[in-house]
Amino acid sequence: MNGTTSKHSKSTQRPSSPSGDSRRASPTRIRDRIPFTRSRSPMVKHSYDGNGHSLPLRPSSPSLFPRSRHSQPVQPLRHIFPATVSFSFRLPFSRTPWSASMDVRQAIENMLLVSSLGFIAVKLRTCSETPYSPDMWISIEISLLIIASVIYCLYTRVSFSKATVPLPVPQTPSTRPDSPRSFDTRENRRGSHLISAAPPKIEETGFVWMTVPKNYRDSADDGILTGLLAGPFIACALLYLTIKASKSLPPPQIPLPSNWLIEPPTVLQNAIGPHTALEALLLSRRNLVNQATFCSTILIVHACASWVTEARHRRKTTIPDGELRHVPRKESRRTYLYALFSVSVTLWILCVRISLAELNLGIWQNMNYFEVVVSSLMFQFSLYAAVRLAHRGFTLGELGLVCFGATVLFMESVNLTIARIWPVTTPYIKTYRLPTPLLLYQIALIPGSLLTGFLLSPLLYLSRHISQQPVRRLRFPKERQKHRRLLALGFYLGTVLIVGGLIGLWTRWCLGNRDPWLWAIFWLLEGKRKWTRPLLLVYWTLLVSLSVAGWNRQLARSRRFRHRSVMSVAGDAPTTFDRSRLPTANGNSSPGHQSDPSRPSTPLVDASGPLGLGFPTLPNLPNIGNGTGVSGVATDWLDAADRHVPTLSVNARRKFFHALAVVMFLPGVIVDPAFAHLSFSAAFALFTFAEYVRYFALYPFGASVHVFMNEFLDSKDSGTAILSHFYLLTGCANSVWFEGPSQLLQYTGILVLGVGDALASIAVAVAWLLRVCGFTEDFSLIRYTVVAGLASILEAFSTQNDNLTLPLYMWSMLAVVDV
Repeated sequence: MNGTTSKHSKSTQRPSSPSGDSRRASPTRIRDRIPFTRSRSPMVKHSYDGNGHSLPLRPSSPSLFPRSRHSQPVQPLRHIFPATVSFSFRLPFSRTPWSASMDVRQAIENMLLVSSLGFIAVKLRTCSETPYSPDMWISIEISLLIIASVIYCLYTRVSFSKATVPLPVPQTPSTRPDSPRSFDTRENRRGSHLISAAPPKIEETGFVWMTVPKNYRDSADDGILTGLLAGPFIACALLYLTIKASKSLPPPQIPLPSNWLIEPPTVLQNAIGPHTALEALLLSRRNLVNQATFCSTILIVHACASWVTEARHRRKTTIPDGELRHVPRKESRRTYLYALFSVSVTLWILCVRISLAELNLGIWQNMNYFEVVVSSLMFQFSLYAAVRLAHRGFTLGELGLVCFGATVLFMESVNLTIARIWPVTTPYIKTYRLPTPLLLYQIALIPGSLLTGFLLSPLLYLSRHISQQPVRRLRFPKERQKHRRLLALGFYLGTVLIVGGLIGLWTRWCLGNRDPWLWAIFWLLEGKRKWTRPLLLVYWTLLVSLSVAGWNRQLARSRRFRHRSVMSVAGDAPTTFDRSRLPTANGNSSPGHQSDPSRPSTPLVDASGPLGLGFPTLPNLPNIGNGTGVSGVATDWLDAADRHVPTLSVNARRKFFHALAVVMFLPGVIVDPAFAHLSFSAAFALFTFAEYVRYFALYPFGASVHVFMNEFLDSKDSGTAILSHFYLLTGCANSVWFEGPSQLLQYTGILVLGVGDALASIAVAVAWLLRVCGFTEDFSLIRYTVVAGLASILEAFSTQNDNLTLPLYMWSMLAVVDV
């Protein structure tokens, strides 16, 4: 004990140096060191919390930031809603009172989702003409899903306990005089919030089987009801639109607006029973609703199995942060157990489907046994692959919704292939959109880009491995750049071979042996005018080029003239400006303006507005001398101005791309929605390959793409994959990809994300302006406003990525309420 004390005293008396001794020091000795400060003021030792993390300290030097002697009055905190809502009740035949409490944010979001899906279930029930028609069974199927989701939420999200009546405390008169201080609580000294925050509990979070909390994005809510109900909600909205179209349109017509310039959908002519395009679409979308509830059932089975298994292992010892007790640490063991569980769930749900058919129940009867097996395996494979590859990129709700979309695209490609192989025995083409060339190209571009990455994954893994490893740990350090170039070249050549060979041949086969490249070129000239679609391409290319070039210059200048900031307890402290660095007329620093330690620094005034613009205080610029050197003086002026240009926060930078989406996509959807459909698919494929280049550090663009995209990340992009630009693109494109019968529905995603993301009333005003200009049909402004208000409530209370969920919710509601 004495030796330890003497050793500790020596370490505190001897100053630490950046030599080998400090590198070999233990974490305990590092914590005990007194840090060095430029002010040379007495320092206070760091404080540590229970987990060993350092707590923030006040600035060590009182002269660094001038502070007023008198504290400013703090505005009291006013919450609109409490963090939790509680109520008491008594069970029948019991005298014991019980209390139940639930998070307010989750309660409002879940009630909105459940009521919306219940509303569309009622609408589908009114569309059924017979008591046990397929639409009636779909309504029953949706109702059972709602009941199961509510039971799961009540059991996992609501805390039940016996209510205790507090004993009355006798009030004794106090002899102490009243204090002149105000009775402000600790809560009144914080910033204002809509809802007081409540930390999430691990017991309330759902997980896919053999996954752990650290695989998911940090969020106050796992969003499981979004994953369970959003897919069936979208599928029911599509089915409702098709039922309306089948009752209003004559048989030869298709439910597309008149401005869609695309060839008619493919129809199978066989002896089994020929169906028109609209009849085939109605049968396919009934199958889509079954697919949605089927995937939701699998997701809730995974969540319940993970929760029950974890509850059985609670007696084990403590586990590392972000892990679960029942999940093994070995990756191979996890993968084996997940594969075994997936096969077991598939066999179980196949037995359920057979039992429902034997009992003459119409649940899942639009899915055959082959679709049950294939979709179950594909959905579960997508769950595990997405949560492992996009580590910390999804919540459970976002994961379920994205994997449902992947399963739908996969089943469409399988059904197209089956119809092409067996056109005589296949009654109709079972696709959830019209089987036009637009659907073929979308399947070739989006799943094809993912298939390319899967087939070339060894090259991608080696490229990332070589880029991450230090030079000293490589076997051939001098040939590192050569290996990176060879791997990148192999990936690019492999991509060309897969796209031109495997994917291109499949597309050519589905197009009736027409060359897909020549078809795309000739179709490019078949717009309203021959120059319409090429002009749109030039317009989009010009906007993207100017935006990327402008942001590259702005970000490069901001990194070059970035001021040094000092952290305080509250966050970023005001940044000081050194006048000695200001160039004079000859380009040198002014000798009279050398930095003086005794002179107080000039703080930059933070005048940030709602868009995140910060306008620093500009000093006096140098005088321009007469005579020569005008170009040099102009350069110095530009450099001096670039040091103090208004800086944009991350939120403002991201909002710029929301505005850019409106400027880019809205004219294209108005002029030629069919061409915008194909362009959205091509853009998604380009984003996928750009993410391959960034994440796997492919030579020579990997570093530049990563540095550029890193400037736009926020807390929801904390995972390995950057997904925000995918969400923004798909949020704008889904309204076109769904191929709704109304022009108003096609603009929904763009208006919600580009305009309505700032204020819902602006989206309503823009929609009304489009109606006045003749770009959309007449619609009920009151119903549109109500739906926009509901979407705003969902955005306010949901913790899921609003670029993904908000356009889907508003589009589905607009389709259901008959706007």
